[in-house]
Amino acid sequence: MNITVQQLQKGLKEKKYELIDVRENEEINICAIKDSKHIPMNTIPQSIRELSFDKVYAIICHSGMRSLNVTYFLKDRGFNVYNVVGGIDEWARSIDTKMKKY
Repeated sequence: MNITVQQLQKGLKEKKYELIDVRENEEINICAIKDSKHIPMNTIPQSIRELSFDKVYAIICHSGMRSLNVTYFLKDRGFNVYNVVGGIDEWARSIDTKMKKY
């Protein structure tokens, strides 16, 4: 259910995960991971038809709480999803240390 930012980095390189960023537009404007799909958390229910049951999704937010809620929501509907523990904040600390933090 949960993955680390290190597992996410490896999985993105191997094209194992499609990354969905559920943060708000203002947050995306500060920093984002290349090739992530932006779907704000409050629009997930109406955006669900854009998702595929054949893909594996990694869900990310700022610190991991919103993404955890979205992960539960999507998992309950049959999607293969993982929550990125620590979110983009942990990514900026551990993986891309040049990334802008907020």
